[in-house]
Amino acid sequence: MLRSLGCFLCLWALRLPAPPAGSGAAARGLDVASYRERVRAMFYHAYEHYLESAFPYDELRPLTCDGQDTWGSFSLTLIDALDTLLILGNVSEFQRVVNVLQEGVDFDIDVNASVFETNIRVVGGLLSAHLLSKKAGVEVEAGWPCSGPLLRMAEEAARKLLPAFQTPTGMPYGTVNLLHGVNPGETPVTCTAGIGTFIVEFATLSHLTGDPVFEDVARKALKALWKNRSDIGLVGNHIDVITAKWVAQDAGIGAGVDSYFEYLVKGAILLQDKELMSMFLEYNKAIKNYTKFDDWYLWVQMYKGTVSMPVFQSLEAYWPGLQSLIGDVDNAMRTFLNYYTVWKQFGGLPEFYNIPQGYTVDKREGYPLRPELIESAMYLYRATRDPTLLELGRDAVESIEKISKVDCGFATIKDLRDHRLDNRMESFFLAETVKYLYLLFDPDNFIHNDGSVFDVVTTPYGECVLNAGGYVFNTEAHPIDPAALHCCRKRKEEQWEVEDLMREFYSLKKTKKFTLKRPSNHGEGESPKDPQDASSEKSGEKRNSKKNSHSLLSCPSQSFNSKLAVLGQVFLDNT
Repeated sequence: MLRSLGCFLCLWALRLPAPPAGSGAAARGLDVASYRERVRAMFYHAYEHYLESAFPYDELRPLTCDGQDTWGSFSLTLIDALDTLLILGNVSEFQRVVNVLQEGVDFDIDVNASVFETNIRVVGGLLSAHLLSKKAGVEVEAGWPCSGPLLRMAEEAARKLLPAFQTPTGMPYGTVNLLHGVNPGETPVTCTAGIGTFIVEFATLSHLTGDPVFEDVARKALKALWKNRSDIGLVGNHIDVITAKWVAQDAGIGAGVDSYFEYLVKGAILLQDKELMSMFLEYNKAIKNYTKFDDWYLWVQMYKGTVSMPVFQSLEAYWPGLQSLIGDVDNAMRTFLNYYTVWKQFGGLPEFYNIPQGYTVDKREGYPLRPELIESAMYLYRATRDPTLLELGRDAVESIEKISKVDCGFATIKDLRDHRLDNRMESFFLAETVKYLYLLFDPDNFIHNDGSVFDVVTTPYGECVLNAGGYVFNTEAHPIDPAALHCCRKRKEEQWEVEDLMREFYSLKKTKKFTLKRPSNHGEGESPKDPQDASSEKSGEKRNSKKNSHSLLSCPSQSFNSKLAVLGQVFLDNT
């Protein structure tokens, strides 16, 4: 049957125990449906004002009701918001925006663009929208998901980034000119996250297009960081990509480092890659040994382990969600509750918070509507159903509406102490913050699919299963369907098992007559199909796995022992 996809369906079949009676929102009287609709209204208040006042610029300036280009002149907010539209159920606007992007976005422009930001926002957003297009009712071309206009756009954008990886170490420059490549005077100093945050998008591109160059450069960059970790197992904040010398030697889990660790875990899940997970688990030991104090994570000197900054950064709030993905839920909840106390103190997370003093750090008092604490709440709620996590969602809605909402959208909070605002609405507000809030309050969203419903599509390389759940979010909250990576394999050793069987069948048929009998009981496997039966099956037919569990949910033995459950954990066992 579908050899490559059996593993994913097995993993999706895993369940966490059902929450006890009386737990969840009802236990504390939180009206989940009401907050879900308020989040929807937040999205459209921001989105419609972006369209009216800022498009085609990258971002909305909500205090002056106009727009500005920030990361490269891509109509960035439109790309970033596209998959959120589908998660909110707006298929008609999704379809319209797909057409707008195809007609209006051009990457052949003389613009210096952040390699990191272009990857996570543009490449990631286009890949996610491409893989969700059929679900959104877009008329996809023959060969989808292995081809399509949004995939070609994502590939074009990613190719513009490839010159940045042409360094002696394989670690990329931080900025590239989309027309001319890396500028001659470009600084070779890049932050760790700017080097290690490509494997999710680039491996997806390689698997869908058949071109290994993207995954190859992403892996080389990841391994270069791993090779240059300190003797005590830590990485610093900034490194020279030419010499591999660390320029900033502060080690932690926050700004400048954060998504490197995130992509080791998510890359391991997406690719079923034991090496990536092993790398993260080794880092995790060092992080616990040297940076963790009373469920807070401090910044330390990467070679000595001595504390350099006793601060909590708002970007670190992704960490409890990441802990939940490796099954460390208890530690995740304790750290989350620490971060939640900071939110309650200010009505948001300041960029820097001095832990010993219990207050903000000078010139770091702002909150640009970041998603990380909400992201962790969403993951942890899927794993625990603890109503405290919904209360964070409630507090976030109330704070953002009270402090940040203005006539033309939602403004960055410049200072949480006096609620002064800044004239910017980052595209991640619609890509991440609103999305994670909505998913926290929408337990039945298709993103949370447990594998009981899925689509079977026919590609030039065989049948594959899509939309069964287990989505892996990139660091900009763009969901990638991991099963899609198995739809477009072109190498001989990765072809479908059914094709191998049929090839053998026809080879034998030329030499002698025989009858291919179908056993009466196939156990966990699926009976072979006649060629006529296979050709008559409709592409994209929706099936229920309960009716086909003996065939589509068979579980071959897996070499990778980290089992992904859609409910928010990777179970580390040998079962």
